[in-house]
Amino acid sequence: MADRRLQVFHAVAKHLSFTKAAEALFMTQPAVTFQIRQLEEHFDTRLFDRAHGRISLTASGQVALEYAERILGLSAELDTRLKEMSGQVTGPLLIGASMTIAEYLLPRVLGEFKSRYPGVVPRLFVANSEAVQARIAERTLDVGFIEGESHLPSLMTDPCCEDELQVVCAPTHPLAKAGGVTPQALVEHAYIGREAGSGTREVIDHYLQKAGVAPEALRVVMELGSPETLKGIAATGLGYAIMSRATVAKETQLGQLVRVPLAPRLTRHLTVVYPKERFHSRLVNSFVQFAKERLAAAVRGAEPKQPTA
Repeated sequence: MADRRLQVFHAVAKHLSFTKAAEALFMTQPAVTFQIRQLEEHFDTRLFDRAHGRISLTASGQVALEYAERILGLSAELDTRLKEMSGQVTGPLLIGASMTIAEYLLPRVLGEFKSRYPGVVPRLFVANSEAVQARIAERTLDVGFIEGESHLPSLMTDPCCEDELQVVCAPTHPLAKAGGVTPQALVEHAYIGREAGSGTREVIDHYLQKAGVAPEALRVVMELGSPETLKGIAATGLGYAIMSRATVAKETQLGQLVRVPLAPRLTRHLTVVYPKERFHSRLVNSFVQFAKERLAAAVRGAEPKQPTA
C-alpha cells in the first residue's frame, strides 16, 4: 500500500490548497498539515512555498509529485491485479458525473450494474463537467461522464452517445408554439442559463458562436447550477432554458413544460473520460462498457415516439 503521506501530498499538490485537499480526502485541515510536515521532515526539505495565503510547489516538490503519481498509480494497480486474480468483479468504483448525467441517466445504470455485480460498491461524485475532469486528472476518481469533449491533455475521451439540446419553456411562453427556434430568435426572449464550468453551457456558447450570435447577446435573467432548478424556473414562464431533452421527459408528458427543437439542431456527445497511461481494472472496463450501452438506450428512450400508421 502507498504511504498515506504521499496520498495527502499528492492531493495538496494538485489542489494547491490544504483546505480543498482535506475536503477531497475527507480529512481535517490540521491532519493534512501534519502529514505534509511529517513528509517534509522525512525528506529534510520543503515541498511547498507558503506566502501571502497561497502555496506553490518548490523544486523538490515538483520532483516529489512526479514520483508520487507513479508510486500511487502502481500501488492502485497492484491492489487491483491481486483482487482480480479471484476472478470476481468486486471493490469500490469511484465515478464522477456531470449533473445532467448523474441526475437523469446514471441512477438506473448504477442500480442495474450493482444488481449484476453485488460485490461492487459505487461511489458517485456529482459536479459540473469541469470539476469532474479535474478530479479525474487528480486520479481521485476512476472514471467520469461529462457533456462534450475534455480539454485536459492528461485525459482520454471516449464518446458514449449523442444527446440533443432543445429549448424548454412553459406552455404559455411565446416560443412554445414554434416549430423550431433559430439562434437569432433566442436573443428576443429572457433566458435562464447554466453556470460557468457547465458542459451544457460550453456546448450552447459554441453553438451560438458558430451561428454568428455572441453568447453575451442572450437576455440572461438567471444562471443556475442545477437542472432541476432550471426546470422549475422555466415552468413559471419567467424565461426559456436550453436543456437535454432527456432531462424533461416527465415534465413534457405532464404538460408542465414544452420542448422546441433548435434550428439547426443542437446535438452533443456524452463522453467517458479517464486518465491516459493508466492501467484500467476489469471492474472499470466492465462498468464503462455496461454504462455506454445503457446510456445510449436511455437517450434513445427520450426521443419523441413516432406516430403509428
